Amino acid sequence: MKYNQLGNTDLKISELSFGTWAIGGAWGKTNDQEALKGLERAIELGVNFFDTADVYGDGHSEQLLAKVTSRMKQDIYIATKFGRAGDIYDPDNYSEEAVTKYCEDSLRRLNRDYIDLYQIHCPPMEILQAGHVFEVLDKLKEKGKIRYYGVSVETIEEGLFVIDNTKASALQVIFNIFRQKPINTLFPRAQEKNIGILSRLPLASGLLTGKFTTDSTFEEDDHRHFNINGDAFNVGETFAGLDFAKGVELSNKLSRIAEDRGNMTRASLKWILEHEAVTSVIPGFRNVKQVEDNISAINTPGFSSIERKKLEDFYWKEVHPFIRGAY
Repeated sequence: MKYNQLGNTDLKISELSFGTWAIGGAWGKTNDQEALKGLERAIELGVNFFDTADVYGDGHSEQLLAKVTSRMKQDIYIATKFGRAGDIYDPDNYSEEAVTKYCEDSLRRLNRDYIDLYQIHCPPMEILQAGHVFEVLDKLKEKGKIRYYGVSVETIEEGLFVIDNTKASALQVIFNIFRQKPINTLFPRAQEKNIGILSRLPLASGLLTGKFTTDSTFEEDDHRHFNINGDAFNVGETFAGLDFAKGVELSNKLSRIAEDRGNMTRASLKWILEHEAVTSVIPGFRNVKQVEDNISAINTPGFSSIERKKLEDFYWKEVHPFIRGAY
């Protein structure tokens, strides 16, 4: 496992870490015992960073993390997020009182004295531009409640604004073979300003595992069912913003990347790991098998310059025109 410096912080985090949306909720049935075993296995294999949010299972993923990490002797860094438990467009949702409560509630569930990285959870641009929430985060940092803060963004424009106008240490962005736009626009600026990049939804809600067919179905409480057209939140958070049938078609066209790399999951993660600007890629998981498969991407054969150019052309010509939602 390689460990990368997270932007301008003193945190050195594993290049492959894990997000906990899938074990918290909104991805169909969950199994806490399998989730806990997966967390333990990830740590055994060198993972020292986990990303969560207060709305993942209404705090359940934070509680699961606490059960495992509170008894660990080694340093395990946790990033959590706030804001989406309230009205994301209401300025009062980002007041000192509101954010302090969000923070205290997460600390209680995580069983921690401070949060390593506290992130605003996909706020609208007008909230970022108002700037007040960053003053609140600075106060929480001064009080020792958080060590650093960042923003999970939906669009390139939001990310650039955060980089150029705030003291944020990290950006969380959707980045995968189906979402390559940040490479030429956002990543160079982040590197220039020493801002960490966390790559979320690296497998495009499972499309880039190559396991789906157009007949695949999802449970009612799975966002891949209830948000398939963006009815609950930005459609870009589900299947990278692609219509499901189109996403399956495009995934099938990419099946060649799995050759000599075990499977599409490992290949897709390896493609992200080879981008220098990415501090850590944070796939989700449900069980030990998925944890081990994801981590094996580290030692998977990389991509040649010719392969990377073909995937870049594939994205701009065949994928980008079909992405829906703010990007």
